[in-house]
Amino acid sequence: MRFRDRAEAGRALAELLSAMREQGGLPDPVVLALPRGGVAVAVEVARALDAPLDVLVVRKIGAPHQEEYGVGAIAGGDVLYDEAALERLGLTESRLAPVVERERRELQRRERLYRQGRPAPDLRGRTAIVVDDGLATGGTARAALRAVRRLAPRRTVLAVPVGSPEAVTLLRPEADDVVCPHQPATFMAVGLWYEDFEQLSDDDVLDALRTAGGRQPGRA
Repeated sequence: MRFRDRAEAGRALAELLSAMREQGGLPDPVVLALPRGGVAVAVEVARALDAPLDVLVVRKIGAPHQEEYGVGAIAGGDVLYDEAALERLGLTESRLAPVVERERRELQRRERLYRQGRPAPDLRGRTAIVVDDGLATGGTARAALRAVRRLAPRRTVLAVPVGSPEAVTLLRPEADDVVCPHQPATFMAVGLWYEDFEQLSDDDVLDALRTAGGRQPGRA
């Protein structure tokens, strides 16, 4: 099974989450998208749930000379390393310091751009639904979930259209619920499960947030 694009994936995810809400499992939801790719998925989820949409900026820490290979992530100002990956590659936190500093600057840039002065949403007592377009290793989502849990939501839900079974298993203890309808045994990469996996721009993210402007985070 492949999704046509992120919008189709978001609608498939929204159907499952809507059923959960009807059963009382998603009280007072707030949808938090991991930009950039997760935003196009999250727009459909927020629309279906009639829930506010915001972003949760997380930055992957890639291995030197192999940036796509994640060895950690930054979320909420904190760095979470994959200790097994560091050991496997013979890396140390001190060696990664320049990478961490670069990604921290990019995280701050995106926070300023996407929020444009808006405060982060108040999650106390609400259901925080963290949405991305897929799970490969799960490192970025794990950092995101831990950052969200520090904000005292009533429930935390991770929702992704597709993910590796190993990553889904890894993340189940990090959230109250993990919703991932497509878990292919041979996963390889998120983009392989989309016909259109075009990379999104900052402008795409801003357009999506403007589209959801009537559902900006706040108290219902």
